[in-house]
Amino acid sequence: MVKIEINCHSSLKLINDKIIYVDPFKINENINDADIIFFTHDHYDHMSEEDIKKVIKADTLLVAPSSCLSKLNEFANEVLAVLPNMQYDISGIKVETVPAYNINKNFHPRENNFVGYIITLDGLRYYIAGDTDITDENKNIKCDYALVPVGGTYTMTYEEAAQLINEMKPKVAIPTHYGSIVGSKEDGVNFSQLLDKSVECKIFY
Repeated sequence: MVKIEINCHSSLKLINDKIIYVDPFKINENINDADIIFFTHDHYDHMSEEDIKKVIKADTLLVAPSSCLSKLNEFANEVLAVLPNMQYDISGIKVETVPAYNINKNFHPRENNFVGYIITLDGLRYYIAGDTDITDENKNIKCDYALVPVGGTYTMTYEEAAQLINEMKPKVAIPTHYGSIVGSKEDGVNFSQLLDKSVECKIFY
């Protein structure tokens, strides 16, 4: 059984046979338990060097787009550079990369090759969207869990995120990227109220 923890914003932890982090941020204490850390892109709230130091250990594998590599090399760990629209076997885990980009704003240009991830654990597909709008690629994703940004400004608003989820129809939707740097604390609840009744919503903060 996979345990999901959302620290804040888009900071995610998946606990299974391995300890997996995605975009660690505002980690409260030094835990240093990460087997794999995935990064969606190199913005400070997704690739925080201070927080990497709190979760990384000697054999942690780092997975990131190429734009992150210059900052990650200082950690002297194994770093796997990924591209959008690819499939990888990472420490025995099936991982797919999904383009993450803006449609009507310029914070996350498509040409930067930022990514979201679909991570398969125990036969379930977890889509972690990264900073994105609704795109042709993510509308067609099939997954069991979808973790999507809802705070607007740099990503989808909660209305747009709900529209995406209602097209994707995962079993469970989890709102992220709101209530601290951008968006209000009400965005998660507002998002949940717009979802199709077939989709369960889990709100972590």
